[in-house]
Amino acid sequence: MGLEDKRRMLIIHAAALVAAMKGKKNLDRIYNCNDVECVNMLRMRRAPFFRLCNLLRGRDLLRDTIHSSVEEQVAMFLHVVGHNQRFRVIHQSWRRSVETVSRHFKEVLYAIGELRHEIIKAPSTETPLKIRNSSRWYPYFKDCVGVIDGTHIYTRVPAKMQSAFRGRKHYTTQNVLAAVDFDLKFTYVLAGWEGSAHDATILADALEREDGLRVPEGKFYLVDAGYACRPGFLPPYRGTRYHLNEFGGRNYPTNPRELFNLRHSSLRVTVERAFGALKNRFRIIDNKPFHPFKTQVKLVLACCILHNWILGHGPDEVIPLESTWKPNSVNGHGVPVDDNAAWASVRDEWANEMWASRGNAHL
Repeated sequence: MGLEDKRRMLIIHAAALVAAMKGKKNLDRIYNCNDVECVNMLRMRRAPFFRLCNLLRGRDLLRDTIHSSVEEQVAMFLHVVGHNQRFRVIHQSWRRSVETVSRHFKEVLYAIGELRHEIIKAPSTETPLKIRNSSRWYPYFKDCVGVIDGTHIYTRVPAKMQSAFRGRKHYTTQNVLAAVDFDLKFTYVLAGWEGSAHDATILADALEREDGLRVPEGKFYLVDAGYACRPGFLPPYRGTRYHLNEFGGRNYPTNPRELFNLRHSSLRVTVERAFGALKNRFRIIDNKPFHPFKTQVKLVLACCILHNWILGHGPDEVIPLESTWKPNSVNGHGVPVDDNAAWASVRDEWANEMWASRGNAHL
């Protein structure tokens, strides 16, 4: 080996050593920081982060390499999805090549996706505590297992596909359908539909899939006015005041339908809070993406899995408080197919009972 070759080898070795030291320094920051700093860096606290790494390692979904531990691989992934960073930015901060960052990103994305069926689970059929402990909602909503809604997420697609992905938003989006329980956990997620697709169409697709959405026998989900009133799905009355900010001050409900809509809205806000927390925590799904469309769809699911994982480890500061949450008052949906007469009659019965038993309570 000539002198020039030896010099080149020494330079490569020195660069590798600097990269390893930089990666170790970043990990030391995570090991030694407090939960607030960890949330700022990785969008989750220390305990769920290290438990997630141990789970992925224990399942052999990720492996330590000579140059990169599982903790470093997951941390780089969380930097990307939490702050919508490009690989070249991670390359600078972690001193890993762009190719290495990209490879680990794909590996971690796949590994997290493998946890889908155990982290995103069907809702409990027990009456939620939130409903059971409130005379506003119990017994009318005692069989409600959650809330279903769609949300639009930025997407980037080839020019020939953009018209289909541009709906009521002025930019291209994918329309993501999700079911959420009253602990703000996702119990079903279907991503990848075009932004121009109607929510009711996506729900029909979810119900027809072999591994799709299932409504437990005798139970139902709350939905917005863009869906039909039919067994298993309970929307509010259309053409009647609905959103919480329409009942502010002393602007109380004046009839059974308005009271029903107000109580329906105060429960359905759960899904809006969950979507808000998801987008606030993982900036990659609320900004223009840098990844292929198939990866964008997988990222939505991965972020929902991480959201549930984090909530499974206790209260979280990223979740907006119900008392401070300001729901979107814009519906924007067209009227879907006709309502089921029998189920609509049940809704009328509950609305009248609520009104008759309201006493001195306006809400």
